[in-house]
Amino acid sequence: MLDVQNESQEAVPEETGAGTLRMMIPKGRIQDKVLALLGQIGIKISFDERSYKPRCSEQRIEAKILKSQNIPSLVSLARHDCGFAGKDWIIEQNADVIELVDLKFDPVRIVAAVPEALAAEGRASWSKRRLVVASEYRNLALQYIERNQLQAYFIQTFGATEALPPDDADLIIDNTASGSTLKANKLVIVDELMNSTTRFICSKEALKDPEKGKRLEELRMLMESALRAKEKVLLEMNVSSQDFERLVKDLPCMKSPTVSELYNGDGYAIKIAVNSSEVSKLIPLLMSRGARDILEYKLEKIVY
Repeated sequence: MLDVQNESQEAVPEETGAGTLRMMIPKGRIQDKVLALLGQIGIKISFDERSYKPRCSEQRIEAKILKSQNIPSLVSLARHDCGFAGKDWIIEQNADVIELVDLKFDPVRIVAAVPEALAAEGRASWSKRRLVVASEYRNLALQYIERNQLQAYFIQTFGATEALPPDDADLIIDNTASGSTLKANKLVIVDELMNSTTRFICSKEALKDPEKGKRLEELRMLMESALRAKEKVLLEMNVSSQDFERLVKDLPCMKSPTVSELYNGDGYAIKIAVNSSEVSKLIPLLMSRGARDILEYKLEKIVY
């Protein structure tokens, strides 16, 4: 069901001009990560909880907040130019959109699960009964029923799908991050349909538009550079002339270390960008090879 803006809610005072990107922001648990990413690339979104039309620091972007499930279809219909949505809902809605960036936010698996008792009986027993299959994912569930040749009745759910078995459903199609909720409800995963993460998507029409297409490519580049930066840190260190070759040899970095001579020729300053996961092992190694005064910096963007 589409979110509808009430008359009492805040309205955007200006009409959307030519070249203005109409961007959809997902409502719910993924919203904070999306807003943080936009902020990292210089786009500030501010709103109150009752408004579906937030204020954007960039005049050429008009934002609207809707549930993630609504975004793929509306972008596919070109009612909006771009937005953020899970791969699962893109596939579920067969949305004809362009995926610009895999943000890798909110990774989940879409799985089929059954109660422990039914799992113990084995798949052969399923053909002997008419199953009740429940899911928020209507199309994915119906495709699963057909693919597995199940005699089944489908029930559309609207959240808390895992609560239905065993009393109200025999099998569910649901998303899970760790499987702990399914396990807590005594459900066993019997199939994995797909993996899903949050994607930045746009309509084909917007990408073809000269102004909008250029801005979308810029946003793609900026988002990718910000996501790369999350995985790396910058290390800066000093080293004496006698330890320089021993330190710089096989030094991990993106391409090659940045080296500059210290004042009065008293050794060298070295900068390297490395994976943040390597830092805890790398710093002791650098110290053992003569590195001193090591500084670690967070990076905002890495543009190739």
